[in-house]
Amino acid sequence: MITQTEENYLKAIYKIAEKEKKSVGTNAISAQMKTTAASVTDMIKRLSEKGLVNYQKYKGVNLTSVGNKHATNLIRKHRLWEVFLVDKLNFRWEQVHDIAEQMEHIVSDNLITRLDAFLGHPRFDPHGDPIPNAEGKFTIRVQNLLSDISPNRKVNVLGVKEHDSPFLEYLNSLKIALGTTLEILEIIPFDKSMKIRINDSQETIISNKVAQTLLVR
Repeated sequence: MITQTEENYLKAIYKIAEKEKKSVGTNAISAQMKTTAASVTDMIKRLSEKGLVNYQKYKGVNLTSVGNKHATNLIRKHRLWEVFLVDKLNFRWEQVHDIAEQMEHIVSDNLITRLDAFLGHPRFDPHGDPIPNAEGKFTIRVQNLLSDISPNRKVNVLGVKEHDSPFLEYLNSLKIALGTTLEILEIIPFDKSMKIRINDSQETIISNKVAQTLLVR
């Protein structure tokens, strides 16, 4: 059996490795899990004994194939529950992450299979993140950061890189959501902030930091 805490560590390692494209250091895990380096070291030892991670001192941590499967399955459950909460229970996209964090630990594979079918086998969650299928395969699509788009172009919002409620609430205030059309009117040289037009209507200026969190096509 794998405990919920162990599952959370596996998912954290998966996400850090996905972002950094290399072995994961204990300091990065400590920051992600908001715990001490000593606690991380103890957990890595437990996960290693269960065959879920490989760890080499000074070289970092990698998930084994078994650990990777567990982490991918957690992500699948989390994102399916987010779709359910938004599409069927009318939660807003800034409300669902913490709830899905609890629901992702439900063990029943049969339940998740039925949930996936009930939702129509969605490929992306309410934040635009791909949902792995039962075999752990993700849907790949072409997308770019808004910050990489040149002026005088129109794009559609496909996803967001940050799921924090304050950030999503800020996007709500601008009426920016998945599917929103953005037109880049101007990039301000001083700080790379952007003047944009939203859905062919209101104009506003967003920071480069915000532009770097919006995935578009």
